[in-house]
Amino acid sequence: MAKTREKTKGKIKAVALLSGGLDSTLAVKLMLNQGIDVTALKFTSPFCMCDNKGRCYALEVSNKFKIPLKVMKKGNEYLGIVRKPKFGYGSGMNPCIDCRIYTLKKAKAYSKKIGAKFIITGEVLNQRPMSQHMRALKLIEKEAGLQGKLLRPLSAKLLPKTEAENKGWVNRDKLLAIEGRTRKPQIALAEKFAIKDYPSSGGGCLLTDKEFAKKVRDLFKHKKKVTMEDMQLLKVGRHFRFGENKIIVGRNEGENNILLKLKGRSDYIFDVPNFGSPITILQNKKTEKAVRLSAELTAAYSDAKKDRVVVNYGSAKLSRKITVKPISREEIDKLRV
Repeated sequence: MAKTREKTKGKIKAVALLSGGLDSTLAVKLMLNQGIDVTALKFTSPFCMCDNKGRCYALEVSNKFKIPLKVMKKGNEYLGIVRKPKFGYGSGMNPCIDCRIYTLKKAKAYSKKIGAKFIITGEVLNQRPMSQHMRALKLIEKEAGLQGKLLRPLSAKLLPKTEAENKGWVNRDKLLAIEGRTRKPQIALAEKFAIKDYPSSGGGCLLTDKEFAKKVRDLFKHKKKVTMEDMQLLKVGRHFRFGENKIIVGRNEGENNILLKLKGRSDYIFDVPNFGSPITILQNKKTEKAVRLSAELTAAYSDAKKDRVVVNYGSAKLSRKITVKPISREEIDKLRV
């Protein structure tokens, strides 16, 4: 620890928003090359489209560059932004401008806490149509209270000078002028810096996905107080709407286990005994029609190829039984969210 303190003593501190993607990784590398003492800040939420193997690229980058990494969860207050963003949505339910303002405000508070002088992002001018054109970048800075204190190294030469440049903490001549959606300059720079293992540019935010966005809209429409746990559930299983009832049917054993873990205390569980069966969760009022429909959906997706199927159900224990006919595919499609 003493060596680390000695090494960073006297250096200018900065906080970098690090997703682990190529752009933010390159932005950090450019600042390290200029002798900036960088602390990485990673935000997590149920909307992150993570690597299938559960990799955290931000952690891998922080280890590679030997810099601290602070992980922050977007809390339930963030859902208020998703529900009603001041600056609107992108292609789905993605409030890109409001989201950026939110994360930068958090980064600003964290910077003050650790004594960092400015904030770094991997944003590229005109790369994203909603949040990265010139007017949006200026708006975001203003709304976050970071005018002059937000450095975007990849496009800095195309943007107004920041405090870090004016005060000589960073050499503007060593910053870049990348613009647009092409990835060729970043890929070439990655080769130069021997950065080889990074996620593809196709990932990002689930709120941009049309099917997921549809589920989010449905949830906001039918539930006043939404939590991050509710959003986690949207990522699991097949979702159906029956009036005020939400019915979720697992696709496989992994999803069944997640549904059992995330279910609410008053939710009903459904299962077909003695056959391969999904776990089904019924939320809200447990009317006779809702219970029967949940059982019919469970039967339809089970391995019980019968005209009449026994389905067990209950809250804490599956102590009740109901015999139903599996619902038709036509009816399933009508109910699907």
